[in-house]
Amino acid sequence: MSKSSLDNVILFKLTSSPKLAEEISSLSSIPLGEAEVRHFADGEVMARPLSNVRGKTVYVVQSTATPVAERIMELLIFIDGLRNAKAKEINLVIPYYGFSRQDRVARRGEPITAKLVADLLNTVGVNRVITMDLHTPQTQGFFSCPVDDLSPTSLFGDYYRKLFHRLSIPTSKVTVVSPDHGSIHRARDLASELPDSKLAIIDKRRPAPNVAEVSQVVGDVKGQVCLIIDDIIDTAGTTIACADLLEKEGATSLFVGGTHGVLSNHAEEKIRLHPFIQDLCLTNSIEKDIPWVSMISIAPMIAEVIVASEQGTSVPDSWMAFY
Repeated sequence: MSKSSLDNVILFKLTSSPKLAEEISSLSSIPLGEAEVRHFADGEVMARPLSNVRGKTVYVVQSTATPVAERIMELLIFIDGLRNAKAKEINLVIPYYGFSRQDRVARRGEPITAKLVADLLNTVGVNRVITMDLHTPQTQGFFSCPVDDLSPTSLFGDYYRKLFHRLSIPTSKVTVVSPDHGSIHRARDLASELPDSKLAIIDKRRPAPNVAEVSQVVGDVKGQVCLIIDDIIDTAGTTIACADLLEKEGATSLFVGGTHGVLSNHAEEKIRLHPFIQDLCLTNSIEKDIPWVSMISIAPMIAEVIVASEQGTSVPDSWMAFY
């Protein structure tokens, strides 16, 4: 990496992704600036850069995960501080984009909160956003600045090829399962990473938020090792319902992969205690410390995307989420 092209670049971490930011800094050789983030007794937030940012290109790493509203306010206030400190350019690394599931009007009077958050970030003056595996592609269009939506498919492909080889499971005996129609592109792309693997889809409906009803499997999973890939694993309702259905349909075992491990309401324990589920693999887009969960770091990918952007070079097309 050319040092000269990165001399005027600085990286900041806020409260949600400190380890990820440190790893990105180490891999990219971009210095990690000092920031102050304070939460007052009345709930107000103050966030400001302590390092000099005048005339510099700034990258801020912050997943807007639980508590989502608090993380977003930290980000907005910190960006305003960067503007006041005369930063040349402000780029955001938001590995997990909170409110991403509120991306359309499903019932009368519902807000499009994913767009509202984008509007807030547009208003404070963001130059670019780097994110990971957005829930739906139209979210990119909510921003007035460029958005790089990265795909973790190659990372999951590498992980599962090695895992199945270690377990002596031929990929011809693996069926990649989409947990719903909306995730079929993720399942299809991952299946292409596993030679001779098959593809199946589960018909799922949501009668209410955080409630999943699965009715049937489209595809033959009998005698197959199944692999479910999803973007967000929240309450694990979908994961558990799919596991029960796949076991009923004659699959031999189930492996679960997810980009964003929200894991509300003790979801990780529900997955761990399910006898049919053999493994849970997540990326560190949301930082969790769960010893039995396999974690894939997205830091190398993000670091290379940042460096490529600053040096005017390209990254593999397979790293970008094309739907």
